[in-house]
Amino acid sequence: MELLIEECQEKMEKTIESLKQNLGTIRTGKVSPMILDRIMVDYYGELTPLKTLASVQTPNATTLLVRPFDPTSLKAMQQAIGESDLNVNPVVDSGVIRLSFPALSSDRRDEFAKQAKKYCEDAKVAIRNIRRDFNTLIKKDKTLSEDMASSLNDDVQKETDKYVKKIDEIYLVKEKELHTI
Repeated sequence: MELLIEECQEKMEKTIESLKQNLGTIRTGKVSPMILDRIMVDYYGELTPLKTLASVQTPNATTLLVRPFDPTSLKAMQQAIGESDLNVNPVVDSGVIRLSFPALSSDRRDEFAKQAKKYCEDAKVAIRNIRRDFNTLIKKDKTLSEDMASSLNDDVQKETDKYVKKIDEIYLVKEKELHTI
């Protein structure tokens, strides 16, 4: 039965990792290369993640340099970045795409905080769905005694509470990052 709880923990941990990836794409005061993770480039007819086609450097807190591995893909990368929701103008500068991000306004910070909150709420829903799935599994297992099933349900609930608390902590850290100038 410990295997059941371990499997539950694994699934909940994957949800936390997914949440961290999503939050990494939200820009804070310092620009992170992770904000480019969702950008897909039309590379020889295939939509390919930008991060697999180029290296990204952060020379300072508000600038990213995108250096393509294949110089012929530079125009496609510039176009994909320009069409994205980053609201930044990609400038080609001697074989490199330079992205200069303006400082975040307080309205923009609040908007990003709302987006982070939504990602966290979605993660909580995913955690609760995992709890529901495992409680259903426990309920359907007729080999378990009533006490054992109740004990397992309690363990699943403890894990759920632990991971929901973890999500709240992650959100508070991200919100603090967003409002730190």
